[in-house]
Amino acid sequence: MKSPRMRAALTAMTLACITAAHAQVSDGKVRIMVLTDLSSAYSDTSGKGSVVAAQLAVEDAGAKANGAPVEVVQSDHQNKADIGVTTARRAFDVDGVDALVDISNSAVSLGVQNIAREKGKVVLHVGSAHADLYGKACSPTGALWLYDTYALAKGLAMANTSGPGDTWFFLTADYAFGKAMEEEVRKVVESSGGKVLGSARHPVGNQDFSSFVLQAQTSRAKVVGLANASTDTVNAIKQAGEFGLTKGGQKLAALIFYIQSVKAVGAAQAQGLRYLEGYYWDRDEPSRAFAKRFAARMNGMMPSQAHAGIYSATAHYVKAIGAAKSDDGATVMKTMKKLPVEDFFAGQATLRDDGRLMKDMFLVEVKKPSEVTQPWDLLKVIKRVPAADIIRPLAEGGCALDK
Repeated sequence: MKSPRMRAALTAMTLACITAAHAQVSDGKVRIMVLTDLSSAYSDTSGKGSVVAAQLAVEDAGAKANGAPVEVVQSDHQNKADIGVTTARRAFDVDGVDALVDISNSAVSLGVQNIAREKGKVVLHVGSAHADLYGKACSPTGALWLYDTYALAKGLAMANTSGPGDTWFFLTADYAFGKAMEEEVRKVVESSGGKVLGSARHPVGNQDFSSFVLQAQTSRAKVVGLANASTDTVNAIKQAGEFGLTKGGQKLAALIFYIQSVKAVGAAQAQGLRYLEGYYWDRDEPSRAFAKRFAARMNGMMPSQAHAGIYSATAHYVKAIGAAKSDDGATVMKTMKKLPVEDFFAGQATLRDDGRLMKDMFLVEVKKPSEVTQPWDLLKVIKRVPAADIIRPLAEGGCALDK
């Protein structure tokens, strides 16, 4: 039977152990904020699904990191850079947030990256695509997890441009992502001997694409590149179909697309459309297993490539805190770069010195209606596209971290 003095000593030792385990975790808790679009144009491919994906990753880690509890919180930037930046600053200064994940808007990401760099906090860009995030705007605490304008442009332009005589016209979302995407595709098209005949820029969340589609038709370009995303891409494809653009011999190239967008357009209108995907729910058994868990919380909706990427980024972040025994942003990011990224999304990938995840992509094609066997059976994987073939080389990005 233990004496009161012995029990007190044991209690003190236990508390000391707990304190030591949490000593390098600020305020004894790890807070991850999913900063995303919960109410606007990108809420279907990010939104609530982004929050669910992060929650699943944290749950799979036992909701602990280095012995400390992990909490997932959320905030809506409404696709407005000023709101995103203000939210990030408050999250770090007032709310005790240790990391931001998703973002899903390049303009917001570029602003948030500056705040995270200043505060020494981790930011994991998943739904955002501006290549500057791992280039001249890179940060020692930032990582880009899914696609980027350079990789998407190179992959899709190579798939749709055969050489001299090929012509392009762009329908471009008028903000950082759209402009960067158009610029990157132009470079690849022109270096391959093709020619860009023009472009039309539209606001994010646009409903009426009639004038833009007519400009594309009038240009008679062989390929009409859609340098936009989510509902903007869906609306552009639908209205291009109504105006008979593809029936007239022109081809649409979706520079960034999602399975939710395919479903919204419908296989009949989108059949044959090819684009690059980072994840497809029915590609293999591990992908299907995640999709099943995700769909159970999302009323049957399959995860987008961004949702899968958010799971992967969040899981790797929590794992790195345990390995580093700290939630200090710079320390954790260094550890994330040392540890291999191994999961159903990344396969076996590495996080490069500039913060770019070297992950393969997949060229997919929308099935014909006759090939579809269930509501989300919409794509077929044509081939794997190695990361080294499309991701910008480290030395060419202008990131000071690799010096």
